Formats: sequence, structure tokens, C-alpha cells
Amino acid sequence: MAYIKFKELSKYFDFKKEITKIDELPEYAREYVEDEERILLAYKNTKDYVIFTNLRMILFDRDTMAVYYKKIHIIPYVSISSSAINFKPGKVELLFSLDSGYQLHINFIDMNHDKKENLKRVFKIMMKAKI
Repeated sequence: MAYIKFKELSKYFDFKKEITKIDELPEYAREYVEDEERILLAYKNTKDYVIFTNLRMILFDRDTMAVYYKKIHIIPYVSISSSAINFKPGKVELLFSLDSGYQLHINFIDMNHDKKENLKRVFKIMMKAKI
């Protein structure tokens, strides 16, 4: 008898709005940030959130179309096996391969120079946390 394990090959997220104040995050998102963590950057779109702390990335994937559900991805930076950051006009892409083989693509749109620099700073912190 054979068993097949289903695993998503990749997940895509698109974010547009930077959250500048911690109070703008919903309570359910803030409760996943531990006391010893420092929030570096947070973004949202119409339904999803991403929080970058000094230790990990927390993604909130919500779907309200058919049945309401919320999937929370907590990714410690040490579990990232390879990564890339792509800068395009008005856009930044973060591409990750995790130790589990899971692929993750996070796109940030409507980006100006300052926002790109913020993402570059956080990306460098993420990669430094791996060492």
C-alpha cells in the first residue's frame, strides 16, 4: 500500500500597505509576537498580514470567500535554506526556500525608494539571523 503526502509546492502573498503603528495590527496578530521579539516591519493587504520580527516571520493567510478560515505561518529565519530579494520598478519580491522544501514568494507593490530600503534592511537582518 502506498501513501502520498500532499504538500503545497509554493505560496504567494502580495502586500501593499505598510503598517507603521503596532496598534494598527489586529489583536490576533499581536498575540503571536513574543515579549522578547522586536517587530521590525509589518505589512497588510485586504485580508492578509505579515510581521517581520528580529527572530521570525509571521504570515496570516485569511480567506473570507466561501468559509472563513485563517492559516498562520510562523517561519523562524533559521529554517530558511535559500533566499533572494528582487528589486523591480515599484516592486520588491522576497523568495524563500525553506528546509522543508516549501517555497514562499512575498511580493510588495507600490514601493518607493525608502520602502525598498526598509525591506532591504529587514532582509539583511533575516539573513544575519541564520548565521
